[in-house]
Amino acid sequence: MDQTRIENLILVTRDQNGIATITINRPKSLNSLTRPMMVRLARQINALGKDESVRVIVLTGSGRAFCSGVDLTAAEEVFKGDVKDVETDPVAQMEQCRKPIIGAINGFAVTAGFEIALACDILIASKGAKFMDTHSRFGIFPSWGLSQKLSRVIGANRAREASLTAMPISGEQAERWGLVNHAVEEGEVLKKAREVAEAIIKNNQDMVLRYKAVINDGLKLDLAHALSLEKERAHAYYNGMTKDQFQKMQEFIAGRSSKTPSSKL
Repeated sequence: MDQTRIENLILVTRDQNGIATITINRPKSLNSLTRPMMVRLARQINALGKDESVRVIVLTGSGRAFCSGVDLTAAEEVFKGDVKDVETDPVAQMEQCRKPIIGAINGFAVTAGFEIALACDILIASKGAKFMDTHSRFGIFPSWGLSQKLSRVIGANRAREASLTAMPISGEQAERWGLVNHAVEEGEVLKKAREVAEAIIKNNQDMVLRYKAVINDGLKLDLAHALSLEKERAHAYYNGMTKDQFQKMQEFIAGRSSKTPSSKL
């Protein structure tokens, strides 16, 4: 598959506000992934994560699907490839990415596509989106985290039912279960994703990166160790600040406070 065609299958755009959008663009195949597509997706996430002009990444799919998983006509190439190669593993790159990643789920998110969705930091879905885990249906062993992450998000019983029956979870149901942040009308998914991205961009970029990191790193620990991690990073952060930085922080907070109307309960 030539390089130009691969680039057209994983499209990357940037805007002047610092929002980069990655679109999985193989709609006739419901955005199923070939090995070259996976490699390009991984490398683009890595590159955007290092690009200082990029503040937030939005990941979506074209047509009726977000991503319908791995292209099973090329399954052996994918599953018997170097699956431990972190540089060409899109989910590994998403998990290592310092920038917030917003998944805009406009349709089917199936199996590997479901796992890519779970690697996002924030999820926006259409009400009619379908999250499906078909590993058990097709005899595919999960390797991008679905067997472990889903139960931690929606609970073990719901995750077992979703994975063992391979029945779909709608966007509306996903919102009720806390799997997605917002379920919106079809055609409004990217708009909502951009709204969230723009809200993130308005904040302190350094703290956004630090906050994402401490949340995600803390999720790998039990609560006691996670709280210790937060305390350690807070001390390191404040100890590294100069008097001038503290002064600027105080001036900024004072300026914001004077513009904020009093809240009423």
